[in-house]
Amino acid sequence: MPYQPLKLSTSVPVLSWAGHELGPQETKMAKNVASLPFVHKHVALMPDVHLGKGALVGSVIATKAAIIPAAVGVDIGCGMCAVKTPYQADQLEGKLKQIRAEVEKLIPVGFDYNKEVGKDVTNWQGWSTFKALHPKVQHLEGKAQKQMGSLGGGNHFIELCLDEAGQVWLMLHSGSRNIGNMLAQRHIETAKDLAKLAGLKLPDPDLSYFVQGTPEFEAYWRDLQWAQNYALRNREVMMARFKRVVEIHLAGGKPFKPELQVNCHHNYAEREVHFDEAVYVTRKGAVRSQATDYGIIPGSMGAKSFIVKGKGCADAFCSCSHGAGRQMSRSQAKRTFTLDDLVQQTEGVECRKDAGVLDEIPGAYKPIEQVMANQADLVEVVATLKQVMCVKG
Repeated sequence: MPYQPLKLSTSVPVLSWAGHELGPQETKMAKNVASLPFVHKHVALMPDVHLGKGALVGSVIATKAAIIPAAVGVDIGCGMCAVKTPYQADQLEGKLKQIRAEVEKLIPVGFDYNKEVGKDVTNWQGWSTFKALHPKVQHLEGKAQKQMGSLGGGNHFIELCLDEAGQVWLMLHSGSRNIGNMLAQRHIETAKDLAKLAGLKLPDPDLSYFVQGTPEFEAYWRDLQWAQNYALRNREVMMARFKRVVEIHLAGGKPFKPELQVNCHHNYAEREVHFDEAVYVTRKGAVRSQATDYGIIPGSMGAKSFIVKGKGCADAFCSCSHGAGRQMSRSQAKRTFTLDDLVQQTEGVECRKDAGVLDEIPGAYKPIEQVMANQADLVEVVATLKQVMCVKG
């Protein structure tokens, strides 16, 4: 489905792949961003777009000589990793419960972290680069090392999935953990303080920004790249641990070579060239989908997920959705659904079915099939996956 331009009187247009009218709050948020003087060409909204902080989740914002820390968000580098294995569905028979238990033991979830720093994280970046980060978070160096290879909570997950041919995939979703959160919060505070000092009249304080060439911009960009690399490595460490558990149960410990491996951010910013200009592209809940890019678009803990390849759509700044997108808040989901609903909607999946994950019930998310239909011009589907085991924080 092609995009629809929103009917707004703003500095640049807003192009939406949502396939429906936005609500008043969503429209206002889109208008606020599109009114900023440094936004390049237009704002692109992905099919899973929904309310966020400052900018909509599911928005792609290209900016010239400026960047908005709150638009990137606090889970810097959050994204997905997936591995295609050589194993078949029948090899999982009777093993899912034990695999889940061992994964939960090996990979800390929720607020937990590694009790000791493992060999797979000790020398990452030498950790000497940590001293270059924001001075108010340097005390978190030890915690950051212990959190490397941990999942976190919320909508983060680890899954065993089957594709349509019954082949086994490993998939997980996580980001830069507490260190990325703390870095983001510090820089967002700094941006807001600068906006006040400059007397800027912004439509939303969360759209406070840094200007290229200033010390504050350079400090944020340096920390942003560090946290994005941390998030990428965090997923690699978790995937290696997950892979080892599966190898033990399905192949007697013999390592396998992945047939395909994808590791992509969906909350981040990078320098890119679009419409012949070098810009900063912020993807807040969006995946890069250039013609050579593989991406991952998950549904929910009871719905299908998709491995995709980009079509390089210029109007979308070569981007696609990062998931199904929530259609109700966490508190609303808890008020709307019961534990019986959760059990029913996750039937056939080895996973938690308790009150602690009720806000992650599939019914709280948009139908993933519709989201995929709305971005047929952005990506092609490489594999359709359905989870049989899910670990949540």
